[in-house]
Amino acid sequence: MADLRPIDVPFVVLGPSGVAIRDRLKGLTGEDEKVLRLVGDHLGTLAGKDLKARCGTGLDHDTDAWAERKRALTAESSSRWAGSITKATHDQWALSRRAQLAHIQGLEAGIKTIAHRLSLPLGEKGSKRAPGGYRTRQEWFVKSRRLRVLLDRLERERGDRAEGRVRVVRGGKRLLRNRHHLDAAQLTEVEWRQRWRAERRFLQADGESGKRYGNETIRVTCGGEVSIKLPAPLAHLANAKHGRYVLAAKVSFPHRGDAWRDRITANRAVAYRIHEDVDRCRWYLTASWTIPTARTMPLTAARVNGIIGVDTNADHLAAWRLDEHGNPVGEPRRFSYDLSGNADHRDAQVRHALIRLLHWAKRHGLNIAIEDLDFAAQKTREKHGRRKRFRKLICGMPVAKLRSRLVSMAAELGITVVAVDPAYTSKWGAQHWQRPLTSTNRKTTRHDAAGVAIGRRALGHPIRRRTAPPRNDQTDRRGHRTAQAEPGARGREGTRPHIPGPRTRSDGAGRGANAGDQRAQHRSGHATEPVQPMLSL
Repeated sequence: MADLRPIDVPFVVLGPSGVAIRDRLKGLTGEDEKVLRLVGDHLGTLAGKDLKARCGTGLDHDTDAWAERKRALTAESSSRWAGSITKATHDQWALSRRAQLAHIQGLEAGIKTIAHRLSLPLGEKGSKRAPGGYRTRQEWFVKSRRLRVLLDRLERERGDRAEGRVRVVRGGKRLLRNRHHLDAAQLTEVEWRQRWRAERRFLQADGESGKRYGNETIRVTCGGEVSIKLPAPLAHLANAKHGRYVLAAKVSFPHRGDAWRDRITANRAVAYRIHEDVDRCRWYLTASWTIPTARTMPLTAARVNGIIGVDTNADHLAAWRLDEHGNPVGEPRRFSYDLSGNADHRDAQVRHALIRLLHWAKRHGLNIAIEDLDFAAQKTREKHGRRKRFRKLICGMPVAKLRSRLVSMAAELGITVVAVDPAYTSKWGAQHWQRPLTSTNRKTTRHDAAGVAIGRRALGHPIRRRTAPPRNDQTDRRGHRTAQAEPGARGREGTRPHIPGPRTRSDGAGRGANAGDQRAQHRSGHATEPVQPMLSL
């Protein structure tokens, strides 16, 4: 037990801080699509120039430089378009800095692992906490060369971070690389060019409270009419007053439309983004706004009447309902999903599984406990070596997206999410709960037992049903210390004596010979293990 790492206490996950809804722009004319593409391409060019200027400034950027960039863009667009472009550029630069730091940390972890394994003799076995040496001399030589490559990369990345230099691709690095591998991406050059242009367009505007309908640049009325403030070079394309272009399509926002309508009626800020789906030949409008973080429920209140423990796996969610004492109730549930296919398919699969889980929790009036998983430091090939299937497995688990989506969806149903430390939940769950919960009619899996362990940790109970016996005596001669007794109960570290008589009503003298034997309930009745006779009282 001294080698175990400390277990963090459970905590209630904070609710979402923003809302985003989307609706399709139906009924667009050919002229509407032409105007949208012209405006998006023009603003996208300005956004690329502004991003180049921001990356060139590096760490020397300040408010004066920001104002200078905005003034340079205002002449070619408008003050509000310039404000949206500069803010998006700043957010992109900050995101790249965070990604750069994560990359440096990954390189440091890989270098540390390789250096440790190179220092060990060939073929030396590793332990659970540290890997062993490499198997062959050839593998040792290849890894020594890779160590030099990683050191060079780390030195270059540290130099870039010290100077404030980042590398950003507007449109995405993956799509850019597909240009050189069109056959593997199953794209033609024309199709790739359409996607590239669509991803690099800029058609998004931040809202402003107090202005009409909460946004002066992209305005959406209560009736669903969408109009755009055209940039100065494209003002001749306007079909309405004050240099605006009104689209023929109307939006209604079926999901959360009432909340959106209340905001624009009160002239509260709403941000909009227009984008084109090239594969479906459709245009969409996304509305988003911030909401105050809901006051979370105290942990003690979230534990009332029990909880549902959920174990996250590569292809399903294993859930089990527990009462307030930590005892499993009913049968375990499994909510499966398929993570093969494209990103939209995977996202839909996760969303459908979470909907079923939340509806089940809502019927029983219970909250949900999940693991606070983070595989950021577990995906390097240096850590797992030849275990390619395991690396692919953990890389495919959408733990961050699943947790964020679960929190946002649970907030709509009034369900609280409790996060627990994931340490040893699968191991201890299988050790202490899988066999006792298995019967002839129910086969309990390791994941189901892990769900019980997660729920018990969220409720504040130990995962073990009983505490370990004294270290100086691993038999039952001294008796197990039970975890069910209160801390102040007398004799809580001893076995409960069996006293026959009227107080038992149905037990006669001589019954309960195995009362002090904690393993008697698991024996089949055959003489496979020696049974110690119990001393008479």
